[in-house]
Amino acid sequence: MSRFLALGDSYTVGEQVAPDQCWPSQLTRVLRRHGVMLDDPEIVARTGWTTDELSAAISAALIVPTYELVSLSIGVNNQYRGGSLERYHQEFVALLVQAIGFAGGHVGHVVVLSIPDWGVTPFAMQQKQIKGKAGQDPADIGDGIDRFNALNRRETVAAGVHYVDISAASRERHPDWLAADGLHPSGTQYARWTELVTPAALEAFATI
Repeated sequence: MSRFLALGDSYTVGEQVAPDQCWPSQLTRVLRRHGVMLDDPEIVARTGWTTDELSAAISAALIVPTYELVSLSIGVNNQYRGGSLERYHQEFVALLVQAIGFAGGHVGHVVVLSIPDWGVTPFAMQQKQIKGKAGQDPADIGDGIDRFNALNRRETVAAGVHYVDISAASRERHPDWLAADGLHPSGTQYARWTELVTPAALEAFATI
């Protein structure tokens, strides 16, 4: 059986949705339908994690390579907390190197997802109203996310790793695409992310 390691934050663990609705679980089911013999995903992710917190969790976890598929999705909380681009850059590169190592050095078996834009959500707009000038403007959030994504895209492409842009999808407005908290994606939006990730995942398994 092949193995899938998913590294990230709330968007990987699936905050506010049932465990089988997070995108790694949905992707696993899709890959199985394509004939991939795949175990349930091993998820190292938690709501609120930044790059340094994910790194610490990886160090504490009993991660035993090699995985046929490794995903990395991290950075939204760096932006949310006002973290610097420079620090994110350094820590993202280190995490990317680790992800490649978990895949046995096979860059084609690693997939990086872009950071979604939480600035378009009702939660962001509500926070702006509550905090006033102290709150983050939704447009500024989007610009910040784009800057973080420019960094992670550049490093991912340079490393020869698959890069999947889910940011555009996160900016779409659909009545059933958000969970009850008005911030995190619903299982329906995660299904769309799964569609976007599937080609890269299938390509990874085609090279085994």
